[in-house]
Amino acid sequence: MSFPLVRMRRLRKTPAMRRLVAETVLTPADLIYPMFVCPGEEVCQDIGSMPGVNRYSIDALVEECKEVHALGIPGVILFGIPEKKDALGTEGYSPDGIIAKAVRAVKKAVPELIVICDVCLCEYTSHGHCGVLEKGQVHNDATLELLAKAAVTYAKAGCDIVAPSDMMDGRVIEIREALDEAGLDGTPILSYAAKYASAFYGPFRDAADSTPQEGDRKAYQMDPPNFREALREVAMDVEEGADMIMVKPALPYLDVLAAVRDEFDLPLCAYQVSGEFAMIKAAAANGWIDGDKVMMESLISIKRAGADFILTYFAKEAAAILNGGTA
Repeated sequence: MSFPLVRMRRLRKTPAMRRLVAETVLTPADLIYPMFVCPGEEVCQDIGSMPGVNRYSIDALVEECKEVHALGIPGVILFGIPEKKDALGTEGYSPDGIIAKAVRAVKKAVPELIVICDVCLCEYTSHGHCGVLEKGQVHNDATLELLAKAAVTYAKAGCDIVAPSDMMDGRVIEIREALDEAGLDGTPILSYAAKYASAFYGPFRDAADSTPQEGDRKAYQMDPPNFREALREVAMDVEEGADMIMVKPALPYLDVLAAVRDEFDLPLCAYQVSGEFAMIKAAAANGWIDGDKVMMESLISIKRAGADFILTYFAKEAAAILNGGTA
């Protein structure tokens, strides 16, 4: 018997000792901050279901991005709220659209900050679905061309990474070929490779005004009971040319995240989505949990499961704590 020669508590007795032997380390460099861009000037609009998260006009976004960079957070991912919507989501791939303008402004003001552009049409279509509707269903192949146009538009505006989140079959190869043909072969693709049709997205849809007018997204996003299917989805995106891969949501799918980490050697991220964020915030506001401690524990669990970096609305708060301050 190993006891009493081996006493596991010896390496837990002080904060310094615990830090010394920590198997998983979280830093601000592991975090990406999702941000919502809207029309107007000097706009910083609260999102009720996501305390502390705001919609920003481009001028306000630039100032916020300066603060994000100062915290040591390496990048942001942008989601747009357009001036107008239509059936084909035209504003989503217009060179004069909200995201293209935002990218140019942020890269001019904070060139060192990585700017990732979400590539999807749901925020820009009048019906709220992620692609072109035909007889009430999203037409996969008709959507691909528009997604590729959006990716090229964002890359031309200066974004560092394009991130297709639509879950159309074949979108990675379509985007890769379009980028290469446009002379943008240096732009990497971060694929939302295993994105589930999750109930945890509700607050995001409030923020981005992207709730489908009819039906849902279960016909193209993954079914939550499925595990092996996620590995097939990731494998297909890797074969099509994805440079990085994502699992979304994070905490309810840590088993998927860990399996993807074991199977693939590409950079892997997880998206701690709006519902995960909102639940922690709500419980903390009611005094049921210590919000900061639960926030940090949740992020560590995602990193421990295999994520190289994490998209999280907690990025600024977590970075402040990791930098030795308070959230």
